[in-house]
Amino acid sequence: MEPTYEFFDHTADIGIRVRAAAMVEILMPAAEGLYAAIGELVAAGDGSLLHYDFQGDDPSVLLRDFLTELLILFERDQRLLIAVVDAAFTVSRLTVTAKTASVDSERSVFHREVKAITYHELNIHSIPGGFEASFIVDI
Repeated sequence: MEPTYEFFDHTADIGIRVRAAAMVEILMPAAEGLYAAIGELVAAGDGSLLHYDFQGDDPSVLLRDFLTELLILFERDQRLLIAVVDAAFTVSRLTVTAKTASVDSERSVFHREVKAITYHELNIHSIPGGFEASFIVDI
């Protein structure tokens, strides 16, 4: 199964559904889905590495926490995740080393502001051939 994301209808917000063969493979398409909800974002310049480490008892909340950090990185520093270099994702821990780059604001097209990744309909579950995650972004 190729890692993918898709939008789904949700009243006044945008739902994003991600499928991948392994739970850890959900990370990049989830980030791509988040960025696609914002617009057509173009990365520029050399990337720098960031490390994230989340612990908890619900993998869907760990994913939400990771996406929230990416949204903060975008809003505060105008940076995007461009590659997951190394990651481990279990039911109680998510660690990610990721390559980030600046947003090229000249070439990017911004469609909407994403305010938050909500807890509403937040879910990761097994499907035939892999995993599916769903999350809602507040716009």
